[in-house]
Amino acid sequence: MPQTHFGFQTVEESEKAQRVRGVFDSVAGRYDLMNDLMSLGLHRLWKAYTVNLAQVRPGQRVLDIAGGTGDLARAFARQVGADGMVVHTDINQTMLATGRDRLLDEGLALPTAACDGEKLPFRSGVFDLVTVAFGLRNMTHKDAALAEMCRVLKPGGRLLVLEFSRIAEPLRKPYDWYSMNLLPLLGKLVVNDAQSYRYLAESIRMHPAQEELKAMMKAAGFGHVDVHNLAAGIVAVHAGIKC
Repeated sequence: MPQTHFGFQTVEESEKAQRVRGVFDSVAGRYDLMNDLMSLGLHRLWKAYTVNLAQVRPGQRVLDIAGGTGDLARAFARQVGADGMVVHTDINQTMLATGRDRLLDEGLALPTAACDGEKLPFRSGVFDLVTVAFGLRNMTHKDAALAEMCRVLKPGGRLLVLEFSRIAEPLRKPYDWYSMNLLPLLGKLVVNDAQSYRYLAESIRMHPAQEELKAMMKAAGFGHVDVHNLAAGIVAVHAGIKC
């Protein structure tokens, strides 16, 4: 059977999706709180930067993949207006329901779909923008997912990938110590689940670095890809334009 990584573990490909689902089932209820604690609130600035970079206009169509609790979908929905559309998706039903309920509480009833980013249930060439924030690294076949994101975009459409990346070398050791030791401890204290946050810390190290992900996006059909490093490369936004 084909194998892949789940954090630092090697598992069968068919097993990874189930394990990732278990992680997010466990943390969904306090996902935003944990993000605030882990990033000292910076994740909100990183998402705001991504939204600003997108330059979404009224009437456009946006697909938010691995949309979770709906931060990006909420912002884009206010920008596209009544004539546009934002589709909020996630492979994890618990995360999707949490996000849908929060959006409804704010008066936003968006199209919502439980779907796999590697097999998107949408026609080709229908979206102006596709976004995925902190979700690509959890996908088993990232190349297939990127190809699917390219497929559903209109020619000239854009993909924005906000993801943890490779931090600058002088900061790497202290950052590794922080993420590998304190993140599981926070998980234990806040959601009584150290193991899920150990996986999340490990998954960051298994994710492609900036230049490798840029090359993968070009191979998937994006003719131009810019990389925006944030917080010294702790995270990066990869912005690709479909040929």
